[in-house]
Amino acid sequence: MKEQISQIQKEALENVENSKDLKELNDIRVKYLGKKGELTLLLRQMGSLSAEERPVMGAAVNTAKQEVEDKIQEKEETLRKLELAQKLENEDIDITLPSQKIKRGSKHPLNRVIEEVEDLFVSMGYDVVSGPELETDEYCFERLNLPKGHPARDMQDSFYITPDYLLRTQTSAVQARTMMSNEEKTPIRVIVPGKTFRREDDATHSHQFNQVEGLVVDKNISLADLKGTLEVFMKKMLGQNTELRFRPSYFPFTEPSYEVDVTCFKCGGKGCNLCKQTGWIELLGSGIVHPNVLKMNGYDPEKYSGFAFGVGLDRLAMFKYGITDIRLLYQNDVRFLKQFDRKDEENEIKY
Repeated sequence: MKEQISQIQKEALENVENSKDLKELNDIRVKYLGKKGELTLLLRQMGSLSAEERPVMGAAVNTAKQEVEDKIQEKEETLRKLELAQKLENEDIDITLPSQKIKRGSKHPLNRVIEEVEDLFVSMGYDVVSGPELETDEYCFERLNLPKGHPARDMQDSFYITPDYLLRTQTSAVQARTMMSNEEKTPIRVIVPGKTFRREDDATHSHQFNQVEGLVVDKNISLADLKGTLEVFMKKMLGQNTELRFRPSYFPFTEPSYEVDVTCFKCGGKGCNLCKQTGWIELLGSGIVHPNVLKMNGYDPEKYSGFAFGVGLDRLAMFKYGITDIRLLYQNDVRFLKQFDRKDEENEIKY
């Protein structure tokens, strides 16, 4: 049996030495060292030997297996190096060739505007807060002084899910939540950017749009504070030459209330078809917080006053970049979006 072991070992080592690739080497491994390999079968025959021969033959077989395993491992390393060298030779790369230009993404104009608004108001000491998009009738209407018969509650204007829940029609709902959550009733300065939903869909309106709500509650807040804040806001977003015009209006949650117009971005206030020859475009609603709203949300209107404003961010983006159709913001047209690259926001935008 000792001669048989030596013969198998010699044959295995020669085969390993002469192997040409990793597949052939693996076949040799299986032939001699696998579960049914020749050296493995010799170990299984140890039971038929005498007690004196068994340890001698067992040691001889194990020594042969170890030598074959070591030889296979050594040959495997050699073959892998040869295989890698061959692969590198076949896949030669000319590093002097110019590389392909990597296509960069661009930030969506809405995200640009939202981030710019947030940065501005944070620098003015405001907090950025958020609230649920699925809102209750109580916070969306009742706590904002909207009576039961108000048209905003009409099924034609709002997306009601149940009689008590709807997709919020305005971020003003977070006004009430912010005041109610402020248990100590300390001064408030917040903005609320977020999505709102209404049953509208045309060139200047969308059933889903982005809005930012601003709310300030403190002692001795006046209309002058509101006007000063909005002037800083609009001049920062639309340019230092932007002028504002306040027109009396009506909102249930503010009194007095104002619609705010800005000079037309297309004609610079000279009059054109976009502004209907007036030189002004309506942009946002604002006013002094109604005493009933303060009272319903835990603030004493005798001590505190405040102002609030709301502007559609989609509309603001349209004015800022001269976009004429709001639907362009939601069509994911790469030809449109790639114009808003990272280089310079002052580059000419074409539609």
